[in-house]
Amino acid sequence: MYFYDNGIRNAIINNFNQIENRSDKGPLWENFALSERIKYQNNNQIWKNLWFWRTKQQKEIDLIEKAGGDLNAFEFKFSSSAKHLKPPNSFRKAYPKSSFQVIHIDNFDSYVLNSPTSYPG
Repeated sequence: MYFYDNGIRNAIINNFNQIENRSDKGPLWENFALSERIKYQNNNQIWKNLWFWRTKQQKEIDLIEKAGGDLNAFEFKFSSSAKHLKPPNSFRKAYPKSSFQVIHIDNFDSYVLNSPTSYPG
């Protein structure tokens, strides 16, 4: 479940600590990155199909966007040390022409504000 506003999420779980001091910073970051992307696309009338992808073996990708025949996959990681993360092999085999990008704190601005229909692989 994702929240359009992380403040509501924080109120429900009664946790307003700084992100650096939180044990749930991964899910909080994922929710934030996804909701900000959706807000930007809605406000700029950019229409894409959005999905979450997971296998029976629990391999997953946080966001799949499809527009204009392009399939773009995104994984959200708070730390930029995960920037070299690769998609699951099962995803690459099933969707060989897709792109994959890890979104972290250092590239977040360009991810949200540059929402083209395709991305470099």
